Amino acid sequence: MNKEFIPKLFTILKEGITKEQLVKDLVSGLIVGIVALPLAIAFAIASGVSPEKGLITAIIAGIIISTFGGSRVQIGGPTGAFIVIVYGIVQEYGVNGLTIATFMAGFIIIGLGLARMGNLLKYIPYSLIVGFTSGIALIIFSSQVNDFLGLGLAKVPADFIEKWSLYFSSYAKVNWYALVISTLTILVTIYFKKITPKIPGSIVAILLSTLAVTFFNLPVETIESKFGEISNHFTLPVIPHVDYETLKSLIQPAFAIALLGAMESLLSAVVADGMIGGRHRSNMELVAQGGANIVSAIFGGIPVTGAIARTATNVKNGGRTPIAGITHALVLFAIMILFASYAKLIPLSCLAGILIVVAYNMSEWQQFRSLLKGNRMDIIILLTTFFLTVFFDLVIAIEIGIVLSSFMFMKRMSESVNVEAITTDSRNAEYLFDNELKELPRDVLIYEINGPLFFGAARQFQETIMNTNIKPDTVIIRMRYVPLIDATGFQGLKEIIKTYNSRNIHVILSGVSESLLLDFEKNGLFSVMEKDMIFKDISEAIKKSREIKDAARI
Repeated sequence: MNKEFIPKLFTILKEGITKEQLVKDLVSGLIVGIVALPLAIAFAIASGVSPEKGLITAIIAGIIISTFGGSRVQIGGPTGAFIVIVYGIVQEYGVNGLTIATFMAGFIIIGLGLARMGNLLKYIPYSLIVGFTSGIALIIFSSQVNDFLGLGLAKVPADFIEKWSLYFSSYAKVNWYALVISTLTILVTIYFKKITPKIPGSIVAILLSTLAVTFFNLPVETIESKFGEISNHFTLPVIPHVDYETLKSLIQPAFAIALLGAMESLLSAVVADGMIGGRHRSNMELVAQGGANIVSAIFGGIPVTGAIARTATNVKNGGRTPIAGITHALVLFAIMILFASYAKLIPLSCLAGILIVVAYNMSEWQQFRSLLKGNRMDIIILLTTFFLTVFFDLVIAIEIGIVLSSFMFMKRMSESVNVEAITTDSRNAEYLFDNELKELPRDVLIYEINGPLFFGAARQFQETIMNTNIKPDTVIIRMRYVPLIDATGFQGLKEIIKTYNSRNIHVILSGVSESLLLDFEKNGLFSVMEKDMIFKDISEAIKKSREIKDAARI
């Protein structure tokens, strides 16, 4: 079996785990489970679904991703990045639509893994990632203002501008108790770790605020007042029915979930690798992520991915094997079974404070500011993705961001392709110092191509070669630094050869590798030139040009 499709846990169990490491993994799993509790509930509520769905998702993701994933320390679960997509899907298609979209996304992610796309997803530009991540952070912050201020608005618009217009028009409804709880939650969450890093500040904030609201009967909204009881059992598994019309309407949201989930999970795995000095199996990680999304959907959960903050917490607390991730899921399961009835007392303003801290941490404002000082192309990608995420839609932002990044990359690549002319009269440094070129006959012109001859550079290549005032008898196109040629490049090369043939100018190709020679045959290049005009090195090509010149004299 290919090693890249073997889960890390299986490899680690085969190698063996020391007793000391097992204890560290169990302790780390306990801590991460406690950290994940308020986040799972908060992400579910912010996404527009019931709190227990967040817990169910975290439990399922924790077990499946840790058991079958390609990372030693990855912690899976719901994340803040999905809030925007999930909330939008729930608003437009309902919870059933979300279940189907998550189910479909799982198969898409598995497909990406089996197609070995894991490595390709790592090449998404950093400016695009920062752009949509910062945009998501701003949207999460905006979505929590209602509960943060205790405005008590029954329905908040999804549109960014409409949302803030409603907030400003409702300033008189501010609940000062809720505002104080939210503010204190932020302060405790941020600063409590300085007192004791082992105990999450968010848990302390939840305990204190829940006790205060319950004991003093403070007039603030709680999970119970808005959602009722929190169920302490799993829903029965149901495979969603997907017909053609549903598939057609939800395919775009499903792809958005899949792409975002794949990107975030691999980004988290890369960050974890840097922390532990390891190397994850990206394609196995994608297969596990896809499976986790499918099972989450079957049990009524929401989308899952690798959670960077929880993964980092796992590493910092000594977790080094997937046992920690499985333990974190079991801790959440125990809390759900034993303490779900108490979780309903948590004030929403406290959860809003926790999510605002999450939004700040994922905003990457320092990187955002740094990129604004960078090159123009990165700035365009950054700002385009950011504003499309905030004012339009995350799906559109990712799609346009990737397309824009691709065009920018192609432009850069086309600019990097260099075509240089060399003749016996050339003062080119390579000609002056290359002994092979000393034998170059007069009336022979060499074009040296540096870079890939693809569709982005084909036009420039043609124009450079054809727009010369030199009238040679023979042209040698030197291709030793051409790593690849695509269909457009081949077409351009054929047109150049045809044009020279019509002018009775001989064309010789040199520096042609075996792989390029095979591509020449596949793309029909030999229909416009003879195979004996193609050579591996320049000395043979120059020798051929002399033979042509000598034959012309006879």
